[in-house]
Amino acid sequence: MFPFFLLCRRGVTPVLEPASVDSRMENIRHPFRGIVQDFRGRKACYKQDWVAAICSGARIMAPTMYIFFASALPVIAFGEQLSRETDECLSAVEALTSTALCGIIHSIFGGQPLLILGVAEPTVIMYTYLYTFAKSRTDLGAELFLAWAGWVCVWTALLLFLLAIFNACNVITKFTRIAGELFGMLIAVLFMQEAIKGVIGEFKTSHEDNLLAEKNLFEWRYVNGLLGIVFSFGLLLTAMKSRRARSWPYGTGWFRGFLADYGVPFMVLVWSGLALAVPDKVPSGVPRRLVSPLPWDTASLNHWFVIKDMGKVSPTYICGAFIPAVMIAGLYFFDHSVASQLAQQQEFNLKNPSAYHYDMFLLGITTLICGLVGLPPSNGVLPQSPMHTKSLAVLKRQMIRKRMVESAKACMKLRASKSEIYGKMQEVFIEMDSPTVSNHGNASATKELEQLKDAVLKSDDKESKDGEFDPAKHIDAHLPVRVNEQRLSNLLQSLLVGASLMAMPLIKQIPTSVLWGYFAYMAIDSLPGNQFWERMLLLFVTPSRRYKILQGAHASFVESVPFKWIAAFTLFQFVYLLICFGITWIPVAGILFPLPFFLLISLREHVLPKFFHPQYLHELDAAGYEEIPGRAPHQGLDSLDGDDETEQSDCEILDELTTSRGELKYRSRSVRLQEDRLLQVFPEDNNQPRQD
Repeated sequence: MFPFFLLCRRGVTPVLEPASVDSRMENIRHPFRGIVQDFRGRKACYKQDWVAAICSGARIMAPTMYIFFASALPVIAFGEQLSRETDECLSAVEALTSTALCGIIHSIFGGQPLLILGVAEPTVIMYTYLYTFAKSRTDLGAELFLAWAGWVCVWTALLLFLLAIFNACNVITKFTRIAGELFGMLIAVLFMQEAIKGVIGEFKTSHEDNLLAEKNLFEWRYVNGLLGIVFSFGLLLTAMKSRRARSWPYGTGWFRGFLADYGVPFMVLVWSGLALAVPDKVPSGVPRRLVSPLPWDTASLNHWFVIKDMGKVSPTYICGAFIPAVMIAGLYFFDHSVASQLAQQQEFNLKNPSAYHYDMFLLGITTLICGLVGLPPSNGVLPQSPMHTKSLAVLKRQMIRKRMVESAKACMKLRASKSEIYGKMQEVFIEMDSPTVSNHGNASATKELEQLKDAVLKSDDKESKDGEFDPAKHIDAHLPVRVNEQRLSNLLQSLLVGASLMAMPLIKQIPTSVLWGYFAYMAIDSLPGNQFWERMLLLFVTPSRRYKILQGAHASFVESVPFKWIAAFTLFQFVYLLICFGITWIPVAGILFPLPFFLLISLREHVLPKFFHPQYLHELDAAGYEEIPGRAPHQGLDSLDGDDETEQSDCEILDELTTSRGELKYRSRSVRLQEDRLLQVFPEDNNQPRQD
């Protein structure tokens, strides 16, 4: 899982608006209002959520398997991290169980079934601090760690209930891009830190090992470390290559798509298989492998009865559990809401209503359940949630496209007129878009198909850009995005995560060094699309070479904000990142690391506007990811003819339009003339804000 937090006000279902003082008071005066409205809205379409899944047939398995691998592999990695940090009090078994249990509950009872739940890196960090604190207290110790963590979950659930009851989700837009990208960068740094610590640890003796064992001799520890470097970097490089397979010039479209979707778990299998090919003379345990009890072992079964030990925790620690609960509740509130928002961005054209308040209330219930049975809680995760929606958008598009093309070709055989052909395609679209569509839905569909209608009716005109009418060509160009909104894919992938517990004997064969490579992959793969990272790279571009940035696709702020203000804003974020990262190194007080992100709300509203021009601040902290396409310096006229046929699948198109975290890009034409671009290339001549 990649728990990168990004708040996207533009491009998200417009439910959440910035809250004024009056609106906040209004939320307090009307408790449960948001939950009730969300419940009623989702109740009306609950039956259709299951009907849509059944109508999809076997096709639903493609997005199910896609999101299963995207969910299970990170959870296994986080489970190994939990095992190391908690001295095996928790492991991959508990992480997978929590992900499966919470996913099943949410897919059946949740408000937004497109949202994917899983154990996230913030949960791992928090539980590490909880264990460190409990272990250092003689009246708690490692024995009562899970019992005390259970009380933390009780307080966390209570706080989530209050946030949902008093409609707190209406103020989530106070967290802007600057907070989201800072948190995303912090998680990426922590991922890379875990990868580096893991690789270095391959040269050391594992804490649970027998020091006299042959594998702990210096020469075998050295061999284990070298193999760890090979497997870590091998997984990292091959995973990054396969992730971008859709842009390869080699192979068929199906092969490239398969490798892009399933290449990372496939590479984990490949490198794990290579680890089994070591010579027989190498002692058992070289290379070092994942450590975890089996689901049916006593160590795993005891967690289910941790509620019996909660009464042994003293009242002082029960009350003290409120402090970490505040931090965890704040993280879950932020993470869960943002993941839900990115899963239902406006460009996905979702028809069913959102359910932020109701889902927050349900998150409190699942957190409480996990705490009482000794499991780390799960919450909405990124980028799996928008990845799930994107995969269902491809499925729905394929289904609608196939039926519309068939209907158009049937009409053409009967020599029907262009208006009759369009009318038939419109009927198919409305029928498949929603079997129970209303008159309002008919009007909405007609409006969305306006471009397709014009293209079909004008296809015989010599001035038509689309040329002679071709059903497949015209539908591909003008078919609106549709998502197969249903609950089955989420339920099935959660069941598969639970079923993977039975494969723990095989999962334990994965070398730990492969997981360190996967942590590094998650860190690096999260960086594209993070404007904070892109601006940091921009600082190292010399003034004479900045025109290269403009020649490629680039963020809109590159043209609209002078370089010195870009540098100042980036340096502020970098210093703030160092502060947040430094807090995580404080042994016990590190549990307060989310606090700077909450303080950032006040800094963004009251301090930054005093130092940055409002126009510049708006561009640098924009709600959406706006991208301006570049132009090649020697672009010839031949490339503008439009006669070349290209093979490009729906998945490839959506990959180009989304960042690594699932955020949709907004492409716009540059509003500046070439002279303006030159001013940006040489910013010393452009010290004043533009007067538009």
